Amino acid sequence: MHLSGPLSGKWTVTSLGLLSILSTVFTPAVAVKEHDFKKCHQSGFCSRNRAFADHALAASSWQSPYTILPESGAFKDGQYQATILKTINDQGETVRLPITISFLESGTGRVTVDEEKRQKGEIELRHNSKARKERYNEAEKWVIVGGLGLDKKAKVESQDKTQLTVKYGPSSNFEAIIKFSPFSIDFKRDGISQIKFNDQGLLNIEHWRPKIEKAPEPEPEKKEGEETTEGEQKEEEKKEEPQGVDESTLWEETFGGNTDSKPRGPESIGLDISFVGFEHVFGIPSHASSLSLKQTRGGEGNYEEPYRLYNADVFEYILDSPMTLYGAIPFMQAHRKGSSVGVFWLNAAETWVDVVKAKDSKNPLALGLGSKTTTRTHWMSESGLLDVFVFLGPTPKDVVTKYAELTGTTTMPQEFALGYHQCRWNYVSDEDVKDVDRKMDKFKMPYDVIWLDIEYTDEKKYFTWDQHSFKDPIGMGEQLANHGRQLVTIIDPHIKNVDNYPVVAELKSKELAVKNKEGSIFEGWCWPGSSHWIDAFNPKAREWWASLFKYTSFKGTRENTWIWNDMNEPSVFNGPEVTMPKDNLHDGNWEHRDVHNLNGMTFNNATFHALKSRKPGELRRPFVLTRAFFAGSQRIGAMWTGDNMAEWGHLKASFPMVLSQGISGYPFSGADVGGFFGNPDKDLLTRWYQAGIFYPFFRGHAHIDARRREPYLMGEPYNTIIAAALRLRYSLLPSWYTAFHQAHVDGTPIIKPMFYTHPSEEGGLAIDDQFFVGNTGLLAKPVTEQDKESVDIWIPDNEVYYDYFTYNIIPTSKGKSVTIDAPMDKIPLLMQGGHIFARRDIPRRSSTLMKWDDYTLVVSVSKDGKHAEGDLYVDDGDSYDFEKGQYINRKFVFDGSAKTIVSIDAEGRETKSIKEGEWLKKMHGVSVDKIIVVGAPASLAGKKEVSVESGGKSWSASVEYNAAASSGRAAFAVIKKVAAPVGADFKINFA
Repeated sequence: MHLSGPLSGKWTVTSLGLLSILSTVFTPAVAVKEHDFKKCHQSGFCSRNRAFADHALAASSWQSPYTILPESGAFKDGQYQATILKTINDQGETVRLPITISFLESGTGRVTVDEEKRQKGEIELRHNSKARKERYNEAEKWVIVGGLGLDKKAKVESQDKTQLTVKYGPSSNFEAIIKFSPFSIDFKRDGISQIKFNDQGLLNIEHWRPKIEKAPEPEPEKKEGEETTEGEQKEEEKKEEPQGVDESTLWEETFGGNTDSKPRGPESIGLDISFVGFEHVFGIPSHASSLSLKQTRGGEGNYEEPYRLYNADVFEYILDSPMTLYGAIPFMQAHRKGSSVGVFWLNAAETWVDVVKAKDSKNPLALGLGSKTTTRTHWMSESGLLDVFVFLGPTPKDVVTKYAELTGTTTMPQEFALGYHQCRWNYVSDEDVKDVDRKMDKFKMPYDVIWLDIEYTDEKKYFTWDQHSFKDPIGMGEQLANHGRQLVTIIDPHIKNVDNYPVVAELKSKELAVKNKEGSIFEGWCWPGSSHWIDAFNPKAREWWASLFKYTSFKGTRENTWIWNDMNEPSVFNGPEVTMPKDNLHDGNWEHRDVHNLNGMTFNNATFHALKSRKPGELRRPFVLTRAFFAGSQRIGAMWTGDNMAEWGHLKASFPMVLSQGISGYPFSGADVGGFFGNPDKDLLTRWYQAGIFYPFFRGHAHIDARRREPYLMGEPYNTIIAAALRLRYSLLPSWYTAFHQAHVDGTPIIKPMFYTHPSEEGGLAIDDQFFVGNTGLLAKPVTEQDKESVDIWIPDNEVYYDYFTYNIIPTSKGKSVTIDAPMDKIPLLMQGGHIFARRDIPRRSSTLMKWDDYTLVVSVSKDGKHAEGDLYVDDGDSYDFEKGQYINRKFVFDGSAKTIVSIDAEGRETKSIKEGEWLKKMHGVSVDKIIVVGAPASLAGKKEVSVESGGKSWSASVEYNAAASSGRAAFAVIKKVAAPVGADFKINFA
């Protein structure tokens, strides 16, 4: 959320003085002001690195000044260590840069370059600062959770004075050719180049140097009355321009009235990474841009600016832009027919990425037959190590899975978190909350969670309640619990600096807050006015933070209360670019510039673990939503795309953004349904609900100035249409939960773009407005344009497709688009042949109340009529007992030839060896009640019943067969009263 409109409507002002200060800091917001955020030329290190690139690429004889000393190198147990010499001037002076190239068991490569530790005498040359005098090297401990085992089978294939070749990977089909002078690396798979480092010679590591104070040059004497001509003035300005490196921003930088002192001086890193033969690259969220990244060096349809990764509070963000947003994941993938690769740039500082595409002079894949496009990227970070992981695929799943091995997979959420969330800034009282809860029931609209924004607090003091508006939060929570629902309250990282507030008093006395460059507690401005920020990098701060969430401390909360972390970029209203000064200090005296993009994750992490310790013995999965994130945040909870607008363009842009999150390892994502800012008309809001049911995180949200827009307020026919969309989401929750489990296991995206599911189909690589849901075979393309009553769905294969609602066979052709009618009451949703997915069809008010309902299986038979399969994962949806084997994981197979439908354990585990807990015992009473076979074979025609076998017993189930219709509807059969226990093996025989 962000400030908008008159200040008097948003703030609790305790004095005219505070109001005066705030009014000078803020102005009403009507749209994001791009000039409030840096462009590359306004960011010293980005400007210098781009200029460095321009010089290198323009010079015909350019040679990178970085060389590995061959005699310094040693290879042992899958790791090569050496020293790079950087030549810094014509006199031959050099800087030593240790390099480590690691080859991991997973087949992932890692390249790390540091700078030799500075000597004490050198440090004393610098102007005084409490900041650490070394490159930040702790990102790994926050981000990496596994996958670092070295490949001890990796071996040196060849070596001479010019280069070293290492063979590695599970099949030894990967190789890295490390060239010594100038330094570069060529990563190959099966002998073909895939990724190259420093291929263009843009490696640039700004080494430590003492600051040399220059004496001001004397002014030239002029005779009395003599004026400087325009030409002389320009000549003087030219003389003053820095020659070579622009030193004007090396030790200090000013933007927007804020000055950033740089006690360590320049220490940026830059590297060009080429994806050889790849036209499409994806990832590096979050940006309001297309899924396939655009070029950034100008030209028609391209951007002028690099993609920026610098977590910031960018409200009402503009679309089709590389401008930074709330979170950053520096993970990029490249895909072409037959190959997928990727890189992960492990650096938490401000980062810019240029993307340029060019035709190669020859085809690297086919010995000169034509040409291929190569995408050349240029990565630039302000500080820290050069630390890059390389993934050589060959499939999209391989790349994403290997990345997940390093950074972790999405946390297994509570099942309620996959339902619908109802939020606005703000529900005005506990009675207001209870009224919304009752009306959602009255209008038969299911939901699981209602949210409270900052106004529930006592004058923006977190862990408190407004005693006038929220007199009985426990009673409010109890009503929600009785209806199977949850409450989420917002807790932000800024703590109000005011007397008689125990939380801020403890923050100060325990010295747990972020500090300014002098080492004193940092004070800035956010929703409460004067505020301090918890330093969640500090383990003592995290321990203290956990104590604040205990039920005995945060009074008014109960077992169905969860947390929303907003503004954690961090947002600082009077700070540079609406965030924290870069020269602030965190635990260990690391500068904020080093850890900025990690900051939101550390706060989110502190809250996640706090919720796990609210009460001894309460081992429940937490639910926490975050706005700011980094690589690894997927291990904690959900995210959303921030302060979007009630416009059709923002609805349309939400899907590339959510898809980008999913392929970047963070699939639990969504956008504010309806748009946060503004007032959507009824058509837009209805279409947004129909689209939002396909967000993995599904929440409606609105600004405090927006009109009330709870879905039941729309009137008919919109109420009925929205209710139907909500019920569709709820009926499919078993399949959504199964998809989340798959994401939890190996990082698989929950909604999947075409390039992920059909990587060999080049026509689908850039498509970002349609997707498959989990492994269901459900292909969705929401309506995201005004007045549209049809959509064109691109068909990626030769399989049969059925309309989800009518069972009509869709006339399709591989690689072509088919037009699907989509009037206001219709959601374009197809079923791909060959799949089985699970539903729960009894309408309920919340997912909690569906817990013991029976299941329906939907079988969409393949084009040849012989096959379909799918899976279902179930656990208690709340605890960590699934880690102890308390779950059901079934595989369903339809065999048209054998005329059977069977259910087997997906893992082949021996369930008898598992000691059943209370939940698993109760699941014996939950069955597969109904099976719908779409594209039913003729062997089911005329049958009145089929046999069911399970647990050594057999019985009959009735069949209702419907022949194919002239309207195009496929034959389908409904097998009723199957009564097969969902957790047991069963077999249905229709021979």
